Amino acid sequence: MFTKNSTGLSHTPIALAVIAALSSPIVMAKTADVEQVTPEYEKMEVIVVNADFSNISLDKMPSSVTVIDAQQLEDEGSQHFEDVLNSIANFNWSGGSSRPKYFQIRGVGEQEQYQGAPNSSVGFVVDDIDLSGLGMVSSMYDMQQVEVLRGPQGTQYGANALAGLIYLKSNDPTDTFEHGVKVSVGDDDLRTFSGFSSGPLNDSGKLLYRVSVEQHNQNGYRDNLYLNSDDTNQRDELSARAKLRWYATDDLQIDLTLLHANFDNGYDAWTLDNNSSNTLTDQPGIDAQETTGAGLKFIYTGAKGFDLTSLTSIAQTDHHHAYDGDWANPDYWASKECTEYDDDYNVTGSEPCVYDYTWDKEGDRQTLTQEFRLSSKDAGRIFAGSTDWLVGVYMMNLNEDNDLYSEYNTWPDEVLKSSYEATNYAVFAQLDSQLGHDYLLSTGLRFERRDSEYRDSNNDNFDPSENMWGGHIALSKAINNNHNAYARIARGYKAGGFNMTLPTELANKKEFDTEILYNYEIGIKSTWLDGQIDSTLAIFFMDREDQQVSASLQDPDNPQRFILFTENAGSSQNYGAELDAKWYLTENIEFYGSVGWLETEYGQYEYSDKYGSVVDLSGRELAHSPQFTYSAGMTYVADSGWFANINASGKSDFYYSDSNESTSDAYTIYNARLGYETATWSAYLWGRNLFDKEYGVRGFYFGNEPDLDWADKQYIRYGDPRQLGITLDYKFM
Repeated sequence: MFTKNSTGLSHTPIALAVIAALSSPIVMAKTADVEQVTPEYEKMEVIVVNADFSNISLDKMPSSVTVIDAQQLEDEGSQHFEDVLNSIANFNWSGGSSRPKYFQIRGVGEQEQYQGAPNSSVGFVVDDIDLSGLGMVSSMYDMQQVEVLRGPQGTQYGANALAGLIYLKSNDPTDTFEHGVKVSVGDDDLRTFSGFSSGPLNDSGKLLYRVSVEQHNQNGYRDNLYLNSDDTNQRDELSARAKLRWYATDDLQIDLTLLHANFDNGYDAWTLDNNSSNTLTDQPGIDAQETTGAGLKFIYTGAKGFDLTSLTSIAQTDHHHAYDGDWANPDYWASKECTEYDDDYNVTGSEPCVYDYTWDKEGDRQTLTQEFRLSSKDAGRIFAGSTDWLVGVYMMNLNEDNDLYSEYNTWPDEVLKSSYEATNYAVFAQLDSQLGHDYLLSTGLRFERRDSEYRDSNNDNFDPSENMWGGHIALSKAINNNHNAYARIARGYKAGGFNMTLPTELANKKEFDTEILYNYEIGIKSTWLDGQIDSTLAIFFMDREDQQVSASLQDPDNPQRFILFTENAGSSQNYGAELDAKWYLTENIEFYGSVGWLETEYGQYEYSDKYGSVVDLSGRELAHSPQFTYSAGMTYVADSGWFANINASGKSDFYYSDSNESTSDAYTIYNARLGYETATWSAYLWGRNLFDKEYGVRGFYFGNEPDLDWADKQYIRYGDPRQLGITLDYKFM
C-alpha cells in the first residue's frame, strides 16, 4: 500500500511508476518549462490527466479536475462507478436506471431519456471509446483511475461535454508478467468473480497484452411479494477488457483496446407506498445493455517537430429498458374501488379498479469516431520556442434505432419506431505559451458541424444541421514550488434538437435551440507541510444561454401517458466552488476528502402544468443540484499488514425534477473496509451504507393511482441499503 521514501513519506507503486514516466524529456516538455528548482520535498504522487490531450499533470492543469486513482479505488473496494461518484464534489446522478447513466456536473446534465435523439450534456469515455449516454457499463475492476473534468470541454471534446467529462482509464499492459484473481461474496446473494493477466507476448518485449474479466451478480435488494421472488431487481453484469500494445518501431506505438460488457439487469425499483424493500409488480422491468467496442491508437514520434496520434473507435450497443408502469398487479387493483363517471364527468358510482400498464423500449446504437492530432515537440515549438501547439480533426457518426411500445389495459398506448443518424465534423487547435516569470497561457478553439436525420413511424421527420464553436483561454502562474494558480474562461455548446409526437397545443415546441455555456473559473493547486498535504480549490461562475430543459406533462385525459419534450428556458446562472484535499499524515495514515458548494437558479422560465395553469420557475434551483456535496476518508496501513479504510459521503437536499417541487432529503452514508494484506494475497471484511440510511436517488410527483382519482403524489426510488461482505484477492507474478 504505502512504501517509505527518503523524506519519510510514502508512495504508492503506481505513483512511483508515474513519477518515473514524468521524468522523461517528452513528458517534462509537456508539463511546464519553468526553471527547474530542486524542491525541499518530494511530491507524494504525480498524476497525469489522460483525458487532456497534452497528458498534463493534475497539479498543473488549469481547470477543476478530480482524479480518483487506483489506490483509492482499491482502498474503498469500489466495484462499480456507482461506488465512486459520491466522492466527487458537485457531482450527482439520476437513479432512473439500474446503474447510473444520467449525470449532472455543477447542476448541468440529464435526468433521463425516454425518447428522442441521444444528446448528452456530460461526456462519458472509457479508454478513448465514447459511451456518452450509456454510462452504466462501468466496472472499476483493473481500473487505473477515474477522471472527472468539470465545466465545458469545448476545445477537445465539443458537443458531448457541455457540463464536463467522465473519463475512465483502465490499466495498460506491462512488460513483466503479473496476474490476479479476486472473489467477493456478501448478503443480497452478492457474488463477484474477477481476474486479470498481463505481460509480454514475445521475447523481445515489443508486444504486450492485458486482459481482465469480471462477473458480478446480486439480487438487487428488492423482494417482490406478488411473485414471491427476491431477484426481480437483480444485477447480472459481465465486464471484459483486452489490450494489446505493440512497439512496432522505435518511433511507432500501436494500442488496441477491446471491451465487452453485458449487463442483464432487472428493474423493479418503484412502489406505490415508497417501500424501499418490497414490490408488488406482476411484470417486473428490465434494464439491459450489451456493449462491444474497440479502440485503435497509433502514436508516431519519428518526426522532428511533432508527434502524430491517430485514434479510431467503434462501439455497438443494444439497450433495453422496460418497467411495470402501474407498479402493482391485477389482484391489487381489483381490491381497490375506483370512481365511475359519465360523459359529463358526473359521479355515477364506483367499481373495482382495472389498471395495467407496461412500457418497453429497445434500442440499437452504433458509433464510429476518427481523430487525428498533431502535437509539437521541443524542436517544433513556435514563437521563438515559447509555445507548444496542438491541432486536430475529428469525425463521429452515430446511428440509433429505437422501438417503443407501451400497453394500457391490454390496448397499445404508445407505439413508435424511430431511426436517427448524426454526423459531427470538427477541427480544433490549442496553444500553450510560456510568457515568462512562470506564466503559462493556454488558448483553444474548436469548430464543429453537425448534420442529423430523424424518421419515425408517426411521420415526424427532422433534418437539423448546425455549426457550433467552443474553446477556452486560461492563464496559470507558478507562484512558487508549492502553489500554482490559474484563471480560465471556457465556452461550451450542446446541439439543438427536436421533439416528436407532440399534441397540437404544443406544436410550437417541435424544435429547440443550441445551448451555450460560458464557464468562468479561478483556482489554486497547492502542497503544504513539505508535501504532506495536496489541495485543489476552484471557484466558478457558469452562464447558460438558451438552457435546454426537459419537461413532462401528464395527460389528464389519459393519465397513464406522459408528454415528454425539451424546450429552451432563458439564461440561467450557476456558481460555487470545489475543494479536494489529501493529507499523508504519516507513512501509514492518509486522509482525503472533498467539498462542493453549488448555487443554481433558473432565469426566466414558465411552463403550463397538466391542467393548463402557468407555473413560474424563474429563480428556482435546478433539479438534481444539491447545494452541498461532501466526502471524507481515512486509510490506515500497519507495518504488520493490517489495513483499515473508513469513508463517508453525502449531499444536501435537491429538487428531483424541473416539472414539480418535490425534493429529496439530505443524507450521509458511511462505508468501511478492514483487512490484512501481504505481497501476494489480501483478505477484507467490508460494509457499505453501514447505518442503513434510506436515501432517494430519483423522485416523481404525479398521479399513478386510479383509486385516488389520479391525485398527484410523491414517489421515490431509494439507493442501495446496507450491505456486508468479504473479499479475497490474490496476485502473483
